Amino acid sequence: MTDVTIVGDAPEIDEIKRVVQLYVDGFQGGIEKLEEAFHKDAWIFALDADGALATDLISDRFERWADSHRAVKSRFIAVTQAGEVASVLLGFDNSENLADSWVDVIALVKIDGAWKITNKTAAHSTRAAWAKPSS
Repeated sequence: MTDVTIVGDAPEIDEIKRVVQLYVDGFQGGIEKLEEAFHKDAWIFALDADGALATDLISDRFERWADSHRAVKSRFIAVTQAGEVASVLLGFDNSENLADSWVDVIALVKIDGAWKITNKTAAHSTRAAWAKPSS
């Protein structure tokens, strides 16, 4: 994680990364981690490998994500913080099959002292140009 690009001053980078990591770790049966990471009204916009767009309230996906036990790991590419808003460019890498990975743009806001993910915009790694995982 030492290759992370930090844009501007990101004094809360460790906490921002911790919250985003909760999202990734939630795929290992951790629905409570997903609930902690995401705002209850967070949305997802995702382009699959064929270019089809899916949109959803993320909380509607929690159970399916937690039950999937996908072998994923995080690859923090860039973090930006401007006061109480932040964004993370994240490699969501499938450890068992890098070709089935994603690149996410995660938006966060600090609400009542706690960082929450409010939006996830994702593209299948085949549509992520330079940000896709290298083999």
